[in-house]
Amino acid sequence: MRERLRLKEAVIVEGRYDRIKLSELIATPVIETGGFRVFKDKEKQKLIAEIAEKRGILILTDCDAAGFVIRNFLKGIIPLEKIKNAYVPEILGKEKRKLAPSKEGLLGVEGMELSVLKVAIQRSGATILGEEAAKTEKNITKSDLYDLGLSGRENSKALREHLLSSLDLPKYLSTNAMLDALNCLFTKEEFENYLDQINESP
Repeated sequence: MRERLRLKEAVIVEGRYDRIKLSELIATPVIETGGFRVFKDKEKQKLIAEIAEKRGILILTDCDAAGFVIRNFLKGIIPLEKIKNAYVPEILGKEKRKLAPSKEGLLGVEGMELSVLKVAIQRSGATILGEEAAKTEKNITKSDLYDLGLSGRENSKALREHLLSSLDLPKYLSTNAMLDALNCLFTKEEFENYLDQINESP
């Protein structure tokens, strides 16, 4: 099995197919902008800003015009010192799942070979964590959410909504998206302590 890279920064991509592709390469939370949706989505903007403040972000969008519009928008709302940029090369082609190529005929992040994405990340200056750092960094897992009553239980939905509300996170986040966001904002120990705090508050 391929050993995945662990990055200090959270990675920002355009859509879920980009996130799925990157999950083969990195063991780091990946947040989707939802394409141009982020322009009007104040909750998503706030989430990205909080993550940037906490650990920094690595922007990895497509190399077409739309990708650069999204990249430049994020650079306008996040302090530049919190941003690192990874760029994929301009390669003509079409993703397998698409019937036709994109408007500019270029492959997006999801269509890139993993070796190409790895080089883009390495060139970005992103902080790649070593083995020792990876061992000490405990991520929140789906089984943790179950153990904490946040999934798979009768009142899990209400507990998740309470948690998301307390963090000012978007209410529409799926469990997987919420997990990515939580791992951007907390270590496992910090998250458990935070849950204790909000559960004790009236």
